[in-house]
Amino acid sequence: MKKITSSELRKAWIDFYKERGHVDCGAVSLVSDGSTGVMFNVAGMQPLMPYLLGQKHPLGTRLCNVQGCVRTNDIDSVGDKSHGTFFEMMGSWSLGDYFKEDRCKWSFELLTQLFGFDADHLAATVFAGDENAPRDEEGAKYRELSGFKKENIFYLPAEDNWWGLEYGPCGPDSEMFYVKDVPPCGPDCKPGCHCGKYTEIGNDVFMQYEKHQDGSLTPLKQKNVDTGWGLERNLAFLNGFDDVYKIDVHAPAISYIEEASGVKYDSDEKLTRSMRILADHTRTAVMLIGDEAKLLPSNAGAGYVLRRLIRRAVRHARTLGLKKENILKVAETYISVYAESYPLLVKNKDFIITELGKEIERFEATLENGLKEFKKILDTKQAEKSTEIDGKSAFYLYDTFGFPLELTVELAQEEGLKVDEAGFSEAMEEQKQKARENKNFSQKLTGQNVFDSLDESVKCEFLGYDSLSCDGKVVAMAGADALADELKTGDEGTIITDKTTFYGTMGGQVGDIGEILGNDGSKFEVTETVHVAGGRTAHVGKVVSGSFKKDDKVSLNVNKENRAKTCRNHSATHLLQAALREVLGNDAHQAGSFQDPERTRFDFSYGQAMTKEQIEKVEAIVNENIEKDLPVVTDVMSIDEAKKTGAMALFGEKYGDSVRVVSMGDFSKELCGGTHVKHTGDISSFKILSESGVAAGVRRIEAITGSNVLAYYKKQEEQLNKAAVTLKVQPAMLIEKIQHLMAEYKALSQELEALKAKLAKNSLGNVLDSVVEVKGVKVLATKVSGVDMNGLRDLSDNLCEKMGGGIAVLISEADGKVNLVVKATDDAIAKGAHAGNLIKAIAPIVGGGGGGRPNMAQAGGKNPAGIEECIKAVAGVVDSQIK
Repeated sequence: MKKITSSELRKAWIDFYKERGHVDCGAVSLVSDGSTGVMFNVAGMQPLMPYLLGQKHPLGTRLCNVQGCVRTNDIDSVGDKSHGTFFEMMGSWSLGDYFKEDRCKWSFELLTQLFGFDADHLAATVFAGDENAPRDEEGAKYRELSGFKKENIFYLPAEDNWWGLEYGPCGPDSEMFYVKDVPPCGPDCKPGCHCGKYTEIGNDVFMQYEKHQDGSLTPLKQKNVDTGWGLERNLAFLNGFDDVYKIDVHAPAISYIEEASGVKYDSDEKLTRSMRILADHTRTAVMLIGDEAKLLPSNAGAGYVLRRLIRRAVRHARTLGLKKENILKVAETYISVYAESYPLLVKNKDFIITELGKEIERFEATLENGLKEFKKILDTKQAEKSTEIDGKSAFYLYDTFGFPLELTVELAQEEGLKVDEAGFSEAMEEQKQKARENKNFSQKLTGQNVFDSLDESVKCEFLGYDSLSCDGKVVAMAGADALADELKTGDEGTIITDKTTFYGTMGGQVGDIGEILGNDGSKFEVTETVHVAGGRTAHVGKVVSGSFKKDDKVSLNVNKENRAKTCRNHSATHLLQAALREVLGNDAHQAGSFQDPERTRFDFSYGQAMTKEQIEKVEAIVNENIEKDLPVVTDVMSIDEAKKTGAMALFGEKYGDSVRVVSMGDFSKELCGGTHVKHTGDISSFKILSESGVAAGVRRIEAITGSNVLAYYKKQEEQLNKAAVTLKVQPAMLIEKIQHLMAEYKALSQELEALKAKLAKNSLGNVLDSVVEVKGVKVLATKVSGVDMNGLRDLSDNLCEKMGGGIAVLISEADGKVNLVVKATDDAIAKGAHAGNLIKAIAPIVGGGGGGRPNMAQAGGKNPAGIEECIKAVAGVVDSQIK
């Protein structure tokens, strides 16, 4: 075996395959595009799925790469010596090119010539066959011909030697193992046994079948090979480690954690587990935030997985006595380690550290409060000798303190308790049911999948890009919760036609409204347009007159003014995104949008609030491009062609084979399926109403266009005129009048405060005659009338100064309520006095409570009748404090 570094191993892998006619196809984003139904890329072959099914790859039929992957299905195993949520998969592929013979030969060459293994210590497994597919005799034959000893080739069942997803490409696989010089554990000892004799090195998957949704297998049009070797595990093995956290990619981070925590790696099983989890989860967070997708923590989807990883890292950091700055240092360490192989991390370093720091800060506050509440629940359960935390308590922690269920489960397990996860789900469902009960008609309609049973031949063609009216035929209808044969006057329902000009809500753009007219004068008012099963467009509304039946000939008419306003807002959103990227930089990515006739709402990734100057600049840039009256052109092309033009796409959005690219001059170019104006001048004007934060690292701009801007300024003018009339000045003099009034108010306020202070002092009389001495500390406790809390604080400062130090306790009654202030000077504190503790002792006498610092405290009360008793109690409390 040859000892090797991670950089050398990556290079050796790529060079080996390039020498055999392969092309390095490069790595893709860690965040999946959604086409395979998973949130992250979990295997090197995942992005190649279309090409494994027969689509031609632009780089050819022989490919290789080193692909970063994220898997969290076994997150509970992370913390041992081998598991991690991020890993690198070294892969190579034949897309209908070579098959088993060449694959087996090259795998043997890789093992023996490149990595220095000898044939005596190599073993392989092949598929043993079952009722679905035959025994892989061919795989065994080529393993032996390549150099594997016949006695070291084992037939194993499908659970060990069959690869496939739920459906799609699949086939037998053949794993390779290193055989250690240790005795077998028994007569049945073979690869896959956990006795330690066999160590898995890599896997060759022979994709020769396609699995269909009914479970049946058919031969693939082309036979493929998918080879995958885990970099970290092989690197550890090649360097003689049985622990992946000792290889060079982890070693610097582990070393820093040891130094910062004072804990030696491997010295304590529980703490070592925390060290591994902190290292792994921080590394994965760095990779995801620094990825081209720039994933941010959120409460849904991939963002929630990232949030969970960061939160677990924070909790295990606390176990090691480490804080935010230590976690960020671990993150910086990984950025340095991967600088060469993942240059995006270096480019995005500031972004990674900033966003990771924000999430850590948020969770530290959540964790602090949640842990306190968890401790209360835990103490109660342990006192009751219960072995389980009930579901409602777990949901309370989640709903009130943002405490994730998995964290509650993990903490409970550490204390020997279980969590009623079914009860948690029930509590969650109760909350969801309340939300469902508030859904409107169209939400209930689409949510119940009313149109699922329609034949696939029932289609709806959209003609609304070029026209607002068309003739069509009714092909399906539904009432509130079921398909219908007829809708009569007064009925609420949904109509699907074979053709429509109505745009259905999609991509942030709200659907059209309008009317559907029958040949007999019947009328259906469309109040909403949505998409339902089969990609059909559904017109939701109410029959105003007459009735509608299936196969009726109808005329569909979109409300022109409503569509025009929505188009203005949608097109303005494209200009807004381009302007934001110009002002804020290319890190400002769309995170969501919404356009209706009234306004546009645009969410985008940005780590801080925009300044007033930035907002004004963005608004000015949008209006400049409106004034230029740029042509708005839509071209239909393939997704690959669209990307070559530089068109912006929403990351993670799933696009079809052909896409619409909307260009506004040279200023904006985006993939978009919505409707737009013909020229930017049609937008007329653009006004930003607000800029705010809606989630971690996500900002929101709300804006208006066209006639809505005129209406906005008209309303502003009306309010301005009303204010001028109220102040009896011309609008032009309004600011000057307000400034005068504010100055007058300030002067009167100062005069009032001075009078109140004077009255308060006068109300004291010869109060200093009431000063008593308690163990050498001067104490004054007295009542004053009609003085608020601010006045009491000022008086206490004044009296302590006049006394030459000590304790002043002032109590005032106003409107049936009691205010208390305690002031203690430094000399009194030095002798044991504590204002906060003093007020805690006396406040209950007047029906109140409070607290504060050693030198100043205040409280409120509801029982004025207790004031005299409260004053009498002061000396006794002070006596107990003074040393």
